[in-house]
Amino acid sequence: MPPKLSVVVTVYNEASNIHPLMERITQALEGIDYEILYVDDGSTDDTLKELYSITHPRLRVVEFRKNYGQSLALMAGIDYARGEYIATLDGDLQNDPSDIPAMLALAESGNWDLVAGERVNRQDGFVLRKVPSRIANFIIRNAAGVNLRDYGCALRVFRGDLAKEMGLYGELHRFIPVLAHLEGARITQIPVKHHARQFGQSKYGLGRTFKVMSDLLLMLFFKRYMQKPMHLFGNVGVLLFGAGALINLYLIILKILGHDIWGKPLMILGLMLIIAGIQLVTVGIVIEIQMRTYFESQQKRPYKVRKVTEG
Repeated sequence: MPPKLSVVVTVYNEASNIHPLMERITQALEGIDYEILYVDDGSTDDTLKELYSITHPRLRVVEFRKNYGQSLALMAGIDYARGEYIATLDGDLQNDPSDIPAMLALAESGNWDLVAGERVNRQDGFVLRKVPSRIANFIIRNAAGVNLRDYGCALRVFRGDLAKEMGLYGELHRFIPVLAHLEGARITQIPVKHHARQFGQSKYGLGRTFKVMSDLLLMLFFKRYMQKPMHLFGNVGVLLFGAGALINLYLIILKILGHDIWGKPLMILGLMLIIAGIQLVTVGIVIEIQMRTYFESQQKRPYKVRKVTEG
């Protein structure tokens, strides 16, 4: 029988945190049928040595050959998880496993597909961590239309089938609630505890802000145009083509009236707009064909059915 809960912990150079976190998870989940999956994302310190020194009947270790990033580490953990529900948390001791039972109970009793944590008393630096996080949360919340207050908390509990349907490619682990929303998930958020980092160093810096913004554009495309890409590229293409055509029509009238239009910047702009419009419409058609191929070749459907009730 598969366990009720799979706890997925992704680690990269967190040797000092392995044993303390294992003890906290074991204490927090007493009385629950669970397994623990540690995914080592190509650590170069003694993380693997510490993991293999643990004797625990519920522990499984997934070892990467090299560093692939947190998103693919989460994907691997979810792929290997066997539980009906999957809990994820960071391996730096900042998330508290004692919050997991309440989140699991809420997921089961409230019929929620995803229960996310909200770090209400976040123990991080104000300038380098809290301020950028608040700005990012505000932008993502308003752009993606998923009303969560904290997108950055790694402590989450999913239904297993939902977690396995999400595509965590690239660095999309920051947008897990948005990906779940795209799958039609019911999402809620509850306050959770957050601790200051005791050992090791944070793997994040201000440089991730640019990655968040670029990934947000991808999320917006997935949310609004994944199943109708022609509506994005076609509309913009027609708009540019129309503007270029009007400019060229105006220049033709000037030419008929005897004016010299050769070399005018307006003529170059008109030609560029027409070419750009044709290219965008062409790109829209190609992506539309690829979208249909994506669904039909894998016998996927562009909709999600929660359940079918008879009688």
